[in-house]
Amino acid sequence: MDIQEALNEPREAMEYDVVIVGAGPAGLAAAIRLKQVAAEAGGDVSVVVVEKGSEVGAHILSGAVIDPVGLDRLLPEWRADEARPLKTEVSEDRFYFLGPAGGVRLPNFAMPKLMDNHGNFVGSLGNVARYLAQQAEALGVEIYPGFAAAEILFDDKGAVAGVATGDMGIARDGTVSERFTRGMELRGKYTLFGEGARGHLTKQLIRRYELDAGREPQKYGIGLKELWQVNPEKFQAGLVQHSFGWPLDMSTGGGSFLYHFDDNLVAVGFVVHLNYTNPTLSPFDEFQRFKTHEMIRDVFEGGKRLSYGARAITEGGWQSVPKLTFPGGALLGCSAGFVNVPRIKGSHNAVLSGMMAAEHVFAALSEGRAHDEVAAYEEGWRGSEIGRDLRSVRNVKPLWSKFGTIGGVVLGGVDMWANQLLGLSPFGTMRHGKADHESLKPIDQVKQLTYPKPDGVLTFDRLSSVFISSTNHEEDQPAHLKLRDPSIPIARNLPLYGEPARLYCPAGVYEVVYADPAAKTDPRFVINAQNCVHCKTCDIKDPSQNINWVTPEGGGGPNYPNM
Repeated sequence: MDIQEALNEPREAMEYDVVIVGAGPAGLAAAIRLKQVAAEAGGDVSVVVVEKGSEVGAHILSGAVIDPVGLDRLLPEWRADEARPLKTEVSEDRFYFLGPAGGVRLPNFAMPKLMDNHGNFVGSLGNVARYLAQQAEALGVEIYPGFAAAEILFDDKGAVAGVATGDMGIARDGTVSERFTRGMELRGKYTLFGEGARGHLTKQLIRRYELDAGREPQKYGIGLKELWQVNPEKFQAGLVQHSFGWPLDMSTGGGSFLYHFDDNLVAVGFVVHLNYTNPTLSPFDEFQRFKTHEMIRDVFEGGKRLSYGARAITEGGWQSVPKLTFPGGALLGCSAGFVNVPRIKGSHNAVLSGMMAAEHVFAALSEGRAHDEVAAYEEGWRGSEIGRDLRSVRNVKPLWSKFGTIGGVVLGGVDMWANQLLGLSPFGTMRHGKADHESLKPIDQVKQLTYPKPDGVLTFDRLSSVFISSTNHEEDQPAHLKLRDPSIPIARNLPLYGEPARLYCPAGVYEVVYADPAAKTDPRFVINAQNCVHCKTCDIKDPSQNINWVTPEGGGGPNYPNM
């Protein structure tokens, strides 16, 4: 059977009231709330959740200090559940400004109230997702992990009518292999998208329905994280530590975290704002360098690194949230951009957005509606708890971008205090300006950065890190990293920027390989798609916007156990 004949085979279809893409906190909260409100009304709705990870939680990566407001609202009895996923409450908050040879602890009383983490929990967001999945299934929600939603289905009026999962068994060369299986259509009266930051289908929806019209460009960071088991004497349950400054220069935004939780576990992470300008900067290597700081390294001496991962984070906030609704569906959670940047938190808003969307969708279903726009969700979010959370910090990111780390952090603090005390900002609502992919300077205009070799004890290389992320893809499949123009990496990006993909990728996916490395002749651009941890940084930061991240076969990618 040739490929065209195979793709013309009809797909099996299943009908539901609501189809949800993504088994993260937003999608699962929506599924649970749909079942709850239906039961309260004495009825039922059919709900299916499709998840590209091999299991629920496999692709979930977050710090994570979790504000429990969403969980408390969704599942009021969760704290009394012996199987609850969050058990370590924040015991101490620390904030540091780091320099090359030391650091200064910032007084907690100077921090706006919203920055206080007491009352929050430290833990694994992946485990929270697994817990939510159990609650959803107990209510009758169907969840299908290992199936990537690869295509949006539309009805004859142009409304979203569901999704199709990807075909399995197409070989790398584009032919049909012996394991070929056609994808399945999951059709719904409404389809909710909770794919996380820079979702493959969300990008298409924003473009098709012009959901970003009148909004500021979405801004992003890349978050890198390792999970360590440390010596008991280095462990302090519930300690939450944040820092900014070194190793980044004062014009590059970002920061770090150390979170102590569970059984001598420490989550260490580093965020780099993706509007950085130096094309020779490597977020992965900055993260490794951060761990060598004299105020940081002692925590990990004698410890063991357990896992590693990376993920893009939405940072645009209030100004950059696209229109949430369109005919037949809506955006949830990080697909909508509901992260509170200074708090480094988004899971609480993800859960709240899933609940809000579910309530409006159920109301529409109760009226006998289908495939129309649930406008009340879009009209209501800015006046909700989510909107209040994001509006009060709306200028923190643009101030940091405009005035650098020291000036931006100081002015951002002033702005947050003004919002807290007066309910207004002296800066109004600032604009973000250009998109992250437009920020790089040509390589001949910057000081080129170099990084020390990893020691394999405290600092590590990309490939050993990818190994402990348990990343795997079916090797005989087309690459899911598509170049719009295969000539651009070598013809444009290499001479102009030194081809930054080889540096901003945290997984060693992209390489420039030379026939004669010493003479640097005959360069080739190589894509090692097998290494991809699905962070989406390449899709965001490529200066030519030449890389398009699409879904690989379902089940591929990282398998994060406790991240």
